[in-house]
Amino acid sequence: MTFGDAIELARQAIFVALIVAAPVLIVSLVTGMIISLLQAVTQIQEPTLTFVPKIVVSALAILFFGPFMLAMLTDFATRVISSIANAAH
Repeated sequence: MTFGDAIELARQAIFVALIVAAPVLIVSLVTGMIISLLQAVTQIQEPTLTFVPKIVVSALAILFFGPFMLAMLTDFATRVISSIANAAH
């Protein structure tokens, strides 16, 4: 394995990590913005109010997007293992 191959593998790993984490992060961000907007409108300034909805929505997002996330990770792991096998020859 050359230095360029290692850099490419690291780039792919970062890209897969971003793609896998994006759905949960985006859903949590939208939920946080909605709760913050509701807090601003109703003038309820309780800092712990955002945690429970964000945790619930994040768990639901993981359940919903879990198969996609698992497919991305297993595909990446398969590519890495096959590249290790190819580099050994």
